[in-house]
Amino acid sequence: MTITQLKYVLSVAEYQNFTVAAEHSFVTQPTLSMQIQKLEDELNAKIFNRSTKPIELTDIGKKIVEQAKIIVDESNRITDIVHQQKGYIGGEFKLGIIPTIMPTLLPMFLQNFTKKYPKVRLIIEELTTEEIIRKLTDGHIDAAIAATPLENEAIKERPLYYEPFVGLIPQGHRLFNHKNINIDELEVDDILLLEDGHCFKESILNLCRSYRSDSSRNFQLQSGSFDTLIKLSKEGLGMTLIPYLQTLDLNEKDKGFLREFYAPPPAREVSLLYHKSQLKMQLIEALKNTIDGVVRGAISFSDVKIVSPLQKK
Repeated sequence: MTITQLKYVLSVAEYQNFTVAAEHSFVTQPTLSMQIQKLEDELNAKIFNRSTKPIELTDIGKKIVEQAKIIVDESNRITDIVHQQKGYIGGEFKLGIIPTIMPTLLPMFLQNFTKKYPKVRLIIEELTTEEIIRKLTDGHIDAAIAATPLENEAIKERPLYYEPFVGLIPQGHRLFNHKNINIDELEVDDILLLEDGHCFKESILNLCRSYRSDSSRNFQLQSGSFDTLIKLSKEGLGMTLIPYLQTLDLNEKDKGFLREFYAPPPAREVSLLYHKSQLKMQLIEALKNTIDGVVRGAISFSDVKIVSPLQKK
């Protein structure tokens, strides 16, 4: 039994297809199949039911996969332990970022980080908060950047910054002539929102939780883009709320539609996340320090009202 064989088993278990698993393992399909067959022969047990489509784990295969995850994770930690002892900052580092943060934050720190730490192979993936929690728990990513708190005991949260919400109010709207806006002036049915699955939408709904749905709109919107919300708002189809960093890229004309909240403004807490058993702490500290350095000049709000991204039950 080898670590490589166990990795192949985990890959097939994840993708439920030998060909796809081989592609992600960077080997040929016959090589991967042969190694798994050798392992099954050694154990005298079938791990996969190959007659089903997609391929399924046998009952004993499910137990083997659970143990294989532990063994592979622990084997990877050996390298992490050596790097930690030597203070080495390098190697592969997988980072997940939620969609409402990636477009504004990533361009701010990526070039600085890659120049400062050229030995790091940074693999970045856009993920929802739910996907981030699952992948951190399963060890498929090393760290993530998302809105917090998440209230997950297995995940460490290191706040990076607090980002206020800003209103974008079109002409003719009841709040357009207001210099600033109050939270209690918000009506959820009057706000253009992101599609389901975005924690920013949940934060807005939590902010407006006391309002009942009584919309007179004759359209429904499912969009994952702030740019879409901004364009529709400017057309007079409703106001919207966007994160502060999103406002920095607006042209001067569009900035005329922005309205800040009275202090303390509602805001989201943006944090660097990692599993409590994570060992790549040099890389995590390097990433956090890099982001701290570039964000400090762009956003320095502390007197804010943090709005939870968790869906209320």
